[in-house]
Amino acid sequence: MSVPQLSAEQRGEQILAVFDTAFGELLAADPAAFRVKFRKMAASAFAFYRGTAGLFYHDLTADIGFGSKRGGPYLDERTSRVWIHGDLHAENFGTYMDANGRLIFNVNDFDEAYVGPFTWDLKRFAASVALVGYAKALSDDQITELVKVYAAAYRERIHALATGAKSDEVPPFTLDTAEGPLLDALRDARSLTRFGLLDSMTEIRDFERRFAPGGGSIELDAATRYKVLAAFDGYLETLPESSLTRPDSYRVKDVVGRRGIGIGSAGLPSYNILLEGNSDALENDVVIYIKQAQTPAVSRHITDPSIREYFQHEGHRTVISQRALQAHADPWLGWTELDGAGQLVAEVSPYAVDLDWGDIDDPEEIASVVADLGRATATMHAAADDESGHSELVPFSTERAIDAAIAADEDGFAGLLVDFAHSYGARARADHQIFVDLFRNGRIPGL
Repeated sequence: MSVPQLSAEQRGEQILAVFDTAFGELLAADPAAFRVKFRKMAASAFAFYRGTAGLFYHDLTADIGFGSKRGGPYLDERTSRVWIHGDLHAENFGTYMDANGRLIFNVNDFDEAYVGPFTWDLKRFAASVALVGYAKALSDDQITELVKVYAAAYRERIHALATGAKSDEVPPFTLDTAEGPLLDALRDARSLTRFGLLDSMTEIRDFERRFAPGGGSIELDAATRYKVLAAFDGYLETLPESSLTRPDSYRVKDVVGRRGIGIGSAGLPSYNILLEGNSDALENDVVIYIKQAQTPAVSRHITDPSIREYFQHEGHRTVISQRALQAHADPWLGWTELDGAGQLVAEVSPYAVDLDWGDIDDPEEIASVVADLGRATATMHAAADDESGHSELVPFSTERAIDAAIAADEDGFAGLLVDFAHSYGARARADHQIFVDLFRNGRIPGL
């Protein structure tokens, strides 16, 4: 599959048009945050790829060589209706503590999750492997092998789940089962503490914990504080009963504002709330955040009204998606509304450690990690189906549907992902240079 031939000027105009759709309103509201976001994206082709899911789906669904609105291999009525991550790339994996108190390594960051074709997740990940491999000076043949390893691991795990493998045969990645860099991340997470997180964000004043000034926190005026606390009350109604066993846990101690400036959250207002936690002890206090949820890039290319109408707003969509895709999700996870916009609410976890690719350089070690991420992807796709509590949207076994679709053309599955990885990896590298030139020459409107 070859890269579609457009001049740099033509492609630049496409990129600007997609940016306007994806970022226009937020950029107009906070240009400074987007200057920070875009400088981070300018750092590398991979950073650019991370920040441009909208461009990826524009290309995937336009008939320009990467995909087609008419569907594609392995997609039918069921496999086009799977709960997907929406922004699956090599750096969107890490640790979290589940509702049972276990440290788990798996997919994280569900801001872009939606219901759509399962191959879209696989293609987005495969292209990210090509970009990681290129940055580490791996040959095209080595990148091909890595994508094949990912495809084989995904295929093996989906088949095992579809054929009724017992839970102990397909265990999650934990301190007992993970190896290599995944185990390193889990051990790093285990070494972190709630006290350490609180110490970095708060201080004790008059025998009570409060947010410390500075460090990116913004003091709120009385009117804004009232609105945030009203939104917090709405959030409490969205929590499962199992999370409400100790009402004092939700006593509010302090509230501050923050403004997102990361690659994915530029321009989005957010707030931190300090809560009592599960005891009167100050070291058990909990910090949660309220963040305006955004429209997922993939949703602009899914036309089924029953999917769109299922969600109250983007905060509701994000939470329902995470609960569907992540077994035993954060017990603090919920949603609310603020100023008419849907909000995501979750804990600022002291146990979150992202997979660090910086020291993963040996090709054999990279292959081992990629295989594990293939298995994690399959487990995620299998989690959200007719047994997950959201059967209105996905009323069938996703693992069995995907297993049957791949079985119809076993030989072509890995090749599909390999071809896409190379072609879109090349496209993203070229786009990165075009983007840098647009940015540095003042061509991005609003900046």
